[in-house]
Amino acid sequence: MKRNSSNSLIKFLIIIILIAIVGVVGFIYLSPQFEQNKPEIKFTDKKEFWNLKDSLNMNISDESGIKYYKVTYKDDKNETVLEDKVLDDAKKSINLEIKAPKLDMFFKGKNVSIIVEAVDKSKWNFFEGNSIKKEFKIKIDKQSPVANVIGNSFAIRRGGSAVVVVQVKDENLKDAYISFNNEERFELIPFYKKDFYIALIAWPVTIEKFDRVNLVAIDEANNKTFTKVPLYIRPLKIKNENINISSSFVNNISRNVLEKSGLDVPSTVKDIFVKENRTLRKMNTDIIKEITRKFMDKEKIDNFQISAFKRLSGSKTVAGYADRRHYYYENEKIDQAWHLGMDWASIKHASIKASNAGKVIFNDFLGIYGNTIIIDHKLGLQTLYAHTSKSNVTVGENIKANSIIANTGSTGAVFGDHLHFGVLVQGIEVNPLEWMDRNWIKTRITNVITEAKKVINSK
Repeated sequence: MKRNSSNSLIKFLIIIILIAIVGVVGFIYLSPQFEQNKPEIKFTDKKEFWNLKDSLNMNISDESGIKYYKVTYKDDKNETVLEDKVLDDAKKSINLEIKAPKLDMFFKGKNVSIIVEAVDKSKWNFFEGNSIKKEFKIKIDKQSPVANVIGNSFAIRRGGSAVVVVQVKDENLKDAYISFNNEERFELIPFYKKDFYIALIAWPVTIEKFDRVNLVAIDEANNKTFTKVPLYIRPLKIKNENINISSSFVNNISRNVLEKSGLDVPSTVKDIFVKENRTLRKMNTDIIKEITRKFMDKEKIDNFQISAFKRLSGSKTVAGYADRRHYYYENEKIDQAWHLGMDWASIKHASIKASNAGKVIFNDFLGIYGNTIIIDHKLGLQTLYAHTSKSNVTVGENIKANSIIANTGSTGAVFGDHLHFGVLVQGIEVNPLEWMDRNWIKTRITNVITEAKKVINSK
């Protein structure tokens, strides 16, 4: 009887011990204090090249917290510890700015390594924590891109256009563009021969002060070259115009345009007009820029020929480019806006012809512009036809010069039937009068391109 009792006790104790062991093991595996995941080490942005001047931005993270890390720089001749740190308070995320050590001025190395070690505060691994050691191999590039201006228009007028031909060259080129005042960016289009590019640029009428136009080239190592585009500047005569807004116009036109654009309509006449004229106008011009830059032809070009654009046949000009409109309601000024095209009025539903061949990249209702067509003519040059009543073209269609594309109308935020004709340079409305002048096109655009090709051929 005693033996049976003793055996039962032993079995009971064994079960208790097994349960305890399972509990301990379960606790170790399931407890956050014993988590087994190694810390993560990564660059905060993709980094394959380094100029040894900028910092390398890196992040170390771990769910239990980092208690120790070490960063080592290594090349063919040097091995330097850049950071070696034990943290009093473990951190779940650490951002590092790794700077290159002081190197011999004649250092010619092409490849280096950044070795990062980290240990977390987990009690796993016999309370030593999870550790990781990671090596990042980076190519050294200290050479800035070649960025030369080959040719450009002599001058640019506020609200006007110019052409620039450039050479950009780098084995690891990341980006290159033309910058206006560091506010507007104009894409480069491959031109004529390898490493040469061309762009039409604009001085937006909304930017009063001309500061600087730069060719900007950046490589993968973040070496940058800024080259000034030499341009004389010309002022623009601005016409100020006061316009009285009626309740009838707001309730019949502005309200309808807001509703058709999917926007809520405010309760007062003043707020309705301001929302249509300011908020919706900004939305519409943003769409124009987005569409034109996305769908403009960016294929390599060798030549660029364009005819002077013609006004609507038999029409009268009722508004011009860069009219500064001041809007009044019940003798109170409530808003203002630029008019950025030519308004031509003729008979109702007059036929609209495209002066030049191109590709239709937009054909839809566009808020204040109403039914609108945009045609791309290559080199970042587009034309816009707004307030139309009928369209004869579809998006993606290539049209010929002098083809009838639409009829005038009164769609959008307008008083009556007319055509709003706009010329765009990469989505920015520029002065159409320049592009309606055959001599201006020849002397400011095509002649510059011809001379630039001569310079390229001489290289």
